[in-house]
Amino acid sequence: MTSVMTPVLRTERLEFLPYRPEHEDAFVALLRDEEVCRWMGQERVPEPQIRELFRAILTDVYPQRRFDVWGLWHEGVYVGHAEVKPTGNVDGHELVTALAPGHWGRGLGGEAVRGLLRHAADNLGLTEAYGMVGADNTASLTMCRRLGFRHVRDVVADDGSVTKLVVVSTGKPGEPGNPGKPGEPADTEGAGAAPAVEDPV
Repeated sequence: MTSVMTPVLRTERLEFLPYRPEHEDAFVALLRDEEVCRWMGQERVPEPQIRELFRAILTDVYPQRRFDVWGLWHEGVYVGHAEVKPTGNVDGHELVTALAPGHWGRGLGGEAVRGLLRHAADNLGLTEAYGMVGADNTASLTMCRRLGFRHVRDVVADDGSVTKLVVVSTGKPGEPGNPGKPGEPADTEGAGAAPAVEDPV
């Protein structure tokens, strides 16, 4: 079995676990969900393509240590997906989160982002992190503002859709410009979690 360097992370309610082969069906179900695709700004793709994506995490992303990818778990239930990875939009790293609709509105999105920010600061040495949020994803944009994200610029796709590039300091909780206290339910997002990008891997 290939060594996985992505660490296990924990917040008050969430476990960030590196994916294992038995997680494939849960991952596929998340990315086949129409609401999740809508708020991540992507079209629903065929199941075989998502399965290829998942297998690439195990056979390419982890072995080559390209970036960190996790499944999000709450009380033993798969609730979503998270990443910290280099971004092609700017010189830096971006956070990616996606929650299954059945777990929206409970503050888990904000908790996931705070967990990623602590990892970015403590384990990756990053001083800031970026995110991409659809301009019409008002719930996630509200969550980002509560967590201290600042708008950088709008990115307009060929089809005219607008995604907002946002940035936040990774300063530790309790310091100026930080994302809040660990586990604090700062958001009540109703439309998934952000920051998010078109393709989660």
